[in-house]
Amino acid sequence: MKKKSKNKNVNNVHSWGYRMLKPILGPIFKFYYNPKIINKEEIPKDGPILIVGNHKHIMDQSSVIISTKRVVHFMAKDEYFKGKFSWFFKITGCISVDREAHDGTAKNKAIEILKNGGAIGLFPEGTRIKTKNKLLLDFKYGTVSMAQKTHAKIIPYAVVGDYKFRSKNLMIRFGEAFEVLDDEDLDAANKSLHKKIEELLLESLKETNRTVEEEKNSHMNRS
Repeated sequence: MKKKSKNKNVNNVHSWGYRMLKPILGPIFKFYYNPKIINKEEIPKDGPILIVGNHKHIMDQSSVIISTKRVVHFMAKDEYFKGKFSWFFKITGCISVDREAHDGTAKNKAIEILKNGGAIGLFPEGTRIKTKNKLLLDFKYGTVSMAQKTHAKIIPYAVVGDYKFRSKNLMIRFGEAFEVLDDEDLDAANKSLHKKIEELLLESLKETNRTVEEEKNSHMNRS
């Protein structure tokens, strides 16, 4: 039988804030932005998972959160933990990441959550895309590395459209869950993940009658 972690709180650190605020903020988000959610049933109801996708807007994590009943611990840049709204990120179980220091502490905390059957949310691009030249940035290796170490499933997703009141084209589409095998080359796994998310992007753009150029231009919205 698999031993449980001695730290009983590692899988629900600050999740009281997440659980308290989601029933309030979730419906408000859905009403205001009117997102269309595709294939949310691809998100497993239990077990370790990494929910990962493109990052075009500060609200992307909210699109994920409303798509599952699970508590999702998002990895977020440490600047969010230093401002006047730092309390919000702390009580909702986010993991602070020092991007300049190549933060091993944050990764270890995420791995511990995964080993305890939890859910981690992150953006493999490592930052919000702010260029019209690419639909998707190159990926960091954190997702595939953690998946391989913990045998967690990766659930890819893509967000397209505009975050505006009662949006007519905002869509989040989830892809089929997959694993990174113990002997799998991480470079190949990372390229495969990138391709899966790019395919989800293109599929959603086609369904929303939105061109690639229109989606790229939306990256310049600094929100």
